[in-house]
Amino acid sequence: MEQYLPLVAILIDTFLGDPRSSLHPVVMIGNCIAFWERKLLNPRYSHTLKKITGMLLVILVLGITYSITWWILKLLSQIHPWAEFLGGALLLSLTITPNSLAKAGNEIYHYLVSGDLKQARFKVGWIVGRDTDKLTVPEITRATVETIAENIVDGVISPLFYFIVGGVPLAFLYRAVNTLDSMVGYKNDKYKDFGMCAARVDDLFNYIPARLTALFILLATIVLRFNFIGASKAIWKDAKKHPSPNSGLSEAAVAGALGIRLGGLNFYGGIASQRAYMGEAKVSLIPIHIKQTIHIMYITTAFFIVILFIYSKLMV
Repeated sequence: MEQYLPLVAILIDTFLGDPRSSLHPVVMIGNCIAFWERKLLNPRYSHTLKKITGMLLVILVLGITYSITWWILKLLSQIHPWAEFLGGALLLSLTITPNSLAKAGNEIYHYLVSGDLKQARFKVGWIVGRDTDKLTVPEITRATVETIAENIVDGVISPLFYFIVGGVPLAFLYRAVNTLDSMVGYKNDKYKDFGMCAARVDDLFNYIPARLTALFILLATIVLRFNFIGASKAIWKDAKKHPSPNSGLSEAAVAGALGIRLGGLNFYGGIASQRAYMGEAKVSLIPIHIKQTIHIMYITTAFFIVILFIYSKLMV
């Protein structure tokens, strides 16, 4: 029955969504990270010692996450095989975020087309780290498209990839890796050394899934009749310009597929940051590109689910 888990997890996410609760496992992982950060990060430590304690943080959080998930499934298996299956599907659904991404994107789209720029800026601030209070319609569109495109890897393909490699516990371990990177994987004064291990581990874990995602986005462009050649060229020419070794692949693929240009000038706390351009601006950025990116995400996910199912059948 395990080969049906990803499909059931996607259905749970689609129809029930991601519950907003302090008991959400990802929230609890975040609380665990914050707890150990308070214990391990000391501003007076040397650069080397900060790197060592940062490595210890990663080991502790990943070990705790994997162990708890494994024991939950073990206990469910003692109750009944169906309890283990349904519990596993529910847990796996909590590691993926297509519903949340689509919901956020659609909400921002509707605010943009209705002319409510204030609410659009407010809502996009929930999903991006950049300053949003002065963003224009094209800039809000770009921010939303970039976030959805990047999170096709982090929020969908990577958790499912690690599920097929090592089951639900490894999918949750990946979610802990990603959460660690989002909380401490920054190159600022506070986290440059302490968060180095978390950032490197996240890059390592996303390396294969990011490249698989780019391939499946190319397949999605064919189904959706977007620009396959443009997506291929953007992946080849532009993906490597991104500061992340992985995020550029999906962003460049989406940019090329839609004939738009992503990247450019962003502000973080009032400080300007120039991001490398992805794709060629054959058309101007407009809100419909948010919808099209969501469609790419869902078709990419569908292709990956089918491949996972076929692979599972062959391995039985």
